Amino acid sequence: MTDRPPPTASGTNILVVDDDQDFRWAISNVLEAAGYQVCEAENGRAALETLEKDIPDLILLDNRMPGETGIKIAKRILKRIPGIPIIVITAYVDVKDVVVAMKMGIYDYVTKPVDNSDLIFTIKRALEKQELAHEVENLKNILSERGSLYEQMGSSDQIKRVVNLVEKVAPTSFTVLIEGESGTGKEIVARATHDLSEVRDGPFVAVDCGAIPETLIESELFGYMKGAFTGAYADKPGQFELAEGGTIFLDEAGNLPYPAQQKLLRAMQERRVQRLGAKKSISVKVRVVAATNVSLDKYIEKGKFRADLYYRLNEFVIRLPSLNERKSDIPYLAKRFMDRTCIELKKECGGFSKEAFSDLLSYNWPGNVRELRNIVRQAVLLCEETGTIKPGHLMFENNCVQGRSAETAPDILLHIYKDEGSLKENLKHYTDQLEKRIIKQILEEAKGNKSKAARKLRVDYKTLLRKIKAHQIE
Repeated sequence: MTDRPPPTASGTNILVVDDDQDFRWAISNVLEAAGYQVCEAENGRAALETLEKDIPDLILLDNRMPGETGIKIAKRILKRIPGIPIIVITAYVDVKDVVVAMKMGIYDYVTKPVDNSDLIFTIKRALEKQELAHEVENLKNILSERGSLYEQMGSSDQIKRVVNLVEKVAPTSFTVLIEGESGTGKEIVARATHDLSEVRDGPFVAVDCGAIPETLIESELFGYMKGAFTGAYADKPGQFELAEGGTIFLDEAGNLPYPAQQKLLRAMQERRVQRLGAKKSISVKVRVVAATNVSLDKYIEKGKFRADLYYRLNEFVIRLPSLNERKSDIPYLAKRFMDRTCIELKKECGGFSKEAFSDLLSYNWPGNVRELRNIVRQAVLLCEETGTIKPGHLMFENNCVQGRSAETAPDILLHIYKDEGSLKENLKHYTDQLEKRIIKQILEEAKGNKSKAARKLRVDYKTLLRKIKAHQIE
């Protein structure tokens, strides 16, 4: 069933299904006097056709009608629209039918002749139950999305504030501007905003404004008609049309070329878009969420960004903290990335050494969470099976390893690339060389004692012998 705010009596639409025209007329008058809107259907087939066009808030359904019974029609309706309140009207109370109806999901039944007061009371009770179900579902969505954000981003005070802002703005129609450095999780927050919104059942369309050439940005956003320009061999909808009934996420909106900003502003104000080459514009209903990794104020001062578009985008601003501002999340995020990489590589890892954790916490993280994820994934790849991740496994920015520059790093890290071969082959070559060097070093420290070396490497004796043979270590 389509989500919508719980109905009031004045806005509640009730479908009355009965083959008796006089009865439909009488019941419709009673319901309209109580403030409800009414539509009618003379049989089950007509009711199903009505539901193709519009979904009411409640259905009054006669059980004895020509053709299929009301209970059979109710079964078909509930399969198509789960959870819609249905009240069956019957002149003959059959306990067996009542039990079947209740198990099927029908809310209640009333008997003919209908007592108007009892009918109105039953309808109110059914709608209140439906309203409560909506509230419970919304609460579940909020708790689920809150848990998802904490799972993906951590649980520091800064992230708790972000989650609180998302929960407040998501159910509204506000345009949201998400500000934050690259790698802080702007798209994660944008998706959470969509998932908690009234349009969550619609599409979420992400557009990277910085990745589209300036000459193509307008056709990408708004589409084009066949023959609009050389190469336009067929009509093509733009991203706004594809996001109809949902959310369009304009990532790195600061990179939008100045001419396209005017058309974007008009589309947002008028809620209409016009394809290139089209004679008429079309209406679109889209929630806009934008993101930027730079201060748009500075772009406005330089004449690169329109002030009127900026004020249209920042109806509500969510600023994401850098990883340096929430280092308490690093241990959790590092372990999460490590666990996921272990599953991906089908590998066991003994966690991080204290020294490695110290390096993670002291690093300045210019790439934020995205960089942390990449470094942890590389570290899991490099560490020994069941071994711990050590400082030497952490490949920091600018070839910095274990807090040292590349000039003082082990020479194996300086000569790992082969001119031939794919990236995968180069990575295997690198890990093989690194593994060989580590085994040789540990064997030297153990003075050739393979049992002692195996214990220190945390591998079994046979595995060590196999690796010594594979790497041709004397």
